[in-house]
Amino acid sequence: MYGLIGKMRAARGQRDAVMDVLRASTGALPGCLSYIVATDPADADAIWVTEVWTDRASHKASLQLPEVQAAIAKARPFIAGFEFQVETNPVGGFGLADDKTG
Repeated sequence: MYGLIGKMRAARGQRDAVMDVLRASTGALPGCLSYIVATDPADADAIWVTEVWTDRASHKASLQLPEVQAAIAKARPFIAGFEFQVETNPVGGFGLADDKTG
């Protein structure tokens, strides 16, 4: 499995608009096992996104899908920036099958 945890910053007062776009565009992406959008209780403009994919190639391929490209274009005016992104190697957990190979 392949994972990403990222923090982005919405333009002031636009967090809900960005989250609406993220949540609307995350249904049935091939290879996506989990896509969680969360607010930051200490920062009204921060958004955390935690993703789990079957593999890195599935994530990369998803970025080329027309619906994902449209969502990126729609959200871009409301995003102030990206603070960081961390790659992970998920091995299982509640809601995910255990990966005995990793």
